[in-house]
Amino acid sequence: MPTEPLPPDRHRIVPATILGQLRPACSVLVVLAVITGVFYPLGMTLVTRSLFPRESSGSLLRAADGTVIGSLLISQPFTGPGWFHGRPSATGAIPSDPTASGGSNLGPTNAALAGSVAERVAAIRRDEPSYAGAIPVDLVTTSASGLDPHISPRAALLQVPRVAAARGLPVEEVQSLVTARIEPPLLGILGRPRVNVLALNLALDVLAAGGRGDAGGSPLPP
Repeated sequence: MPTEPLPPDRHRIVPATILGQLRPACSVLVVLAVITGVFYPLGMTLVTRSLFPRESSGSLLRAADGTVIGSLLISQPFTGPGWFHGRPSATGAIPSDPTASGGSNLGPTNAALAGSVAERVAAIRRDEPSYAGAIPVDLVTTSASGLDPHISPRAALLQVPRVAAARGLPVEEVQSLVTARIEPPLLGILGRPRVNVLALNLALDVLAAGGRGDAGGSPLPP
């Protein structure tokens, strides 16, 4: 069915109407981009720098000379009998590699996962001969990030005899060190009690050096 042509004045009204809609839309876009892309992040950065200077900088730990030795937020692969060991990591060839964060993506029925867990259990039984209880799951499974810096208090306490023997320290002192480093749940309800492995090993260095600090001058977190 043929349509009637628009009157001459309607041809001028349509472009003017579209332009009238575009102007406020572009203005709102620019204003929101400046608020959310500039003022909001800048304001939040200033607030967090003021209220939480350490956390906003990555919770970094520095040696006496200012060299960064780690972060309380990222695990480090401690090995050897004289250290507390953290969770296994699934970040590839380099354990606890922050550039390759991720889990193993193996399901609970996967044979490869079962084999890895069995190997880790056997290794812990070999390294901790005095421990006869159930192995905490966090010592034989990886976290979703592969960078979890914490272990459960039970996972830390079962390593005390080995660490104390390797360091030549009384078991009671090392056990007290672990107990003092247990962090409660956030606000008392979020999460579970945990122990930061890096902070614990730094405290262990201080204890082994007679309270004078470790050989590298690594600071203890507050």
